[in-house]
Amino acid sequence: MKPGTAQEHTTGRVAVVTGGGSGLGESICHHLGQQGHRVAVLDRDTEAAQRVAADIRAQGAEATAVTVDVADQGAVNAAFTAVRDEFGPVEILVTSAGVSGFTQFEDITLNEWNRYIAVNLTGTFLCAQAAVGDMVAAGWGRIVTISSAAGQTGALRQGHYSATKGGVIAFTKTLALEYAAKGITVNTIPPFTIDTPMLRAAQDAKHLPKAEYISRVIPSGRVGSGDDIGAMCAYLCSDAAGYVTGQVIAVNGGAVM
Repeated sequence: MKPGTAQEHTTGRVAVVTGGGSGLGESICHHLGQQGHRVAVLDRDTEAAQRVAADIRAQGAEATAVTVDVADQGAVNAAFTAVRDEFGPVEILVTSAGVSGFTQFEDITLNEWNRYIAVNLTGTFLCAQAAVGDMVAAGWGRIVTISSAAGQTGALRQGHYSATKGGVIAFTKTLALEYAAKGITVNTIPPFTIDTPMLRAAQDAKHLPKAEYISRVIPSGRVGSGDDIGAMCAYLCSDAAGYVTGQVIAVNGGAVM
């Protein structure tokens, strides 16, 4: 490959990030914008999505905000149509939208269980299904799902969350098998503990200890940052990662090996 070829191919691709209005999704949006991609920030929170899109534009990249509930198939299809109308076919998808919480197993209600499945697992399915046709047509695509270490090891008082994230991991591997020959890679990043508003809310509610205590069980000695995840995501969405698919890429400071 001639020098500069990969950059020419990656610049300006259309990237959709769900849950892009805050936390990990926001960091991922910024990293993709820094790579020159046109970023569609999808989120239930319209104002948050608009804020992130405006920040990305202020840094010199193209971005748009689209409101969507990923658990609603009609809303997902409408959101992807809006992205295509503005930017063109979808080439990169990162599914970062999710819900998390802590409930003792015997206290998990069916409504709560169903909500976790609808957002974390069905939402991932709906968005991947909405995007993959564009990628097949182009003969190139990148899908990165955001799962969780809880889906690898289980987590106390998170039976619903762990089940959905374990499902995301299995779903990712299946998509990778089905679409590898079509130029599409599908990988998952399962974070352990990342400094996000979701983490701080759990700490405020006393569901999790302070970062200084969590850091003691992480070999690298610190809680992760959104940039840690965003940087890996940007790599997995690049031409350089074209031979990486079906993988669980743990960005966790050695917490889960």
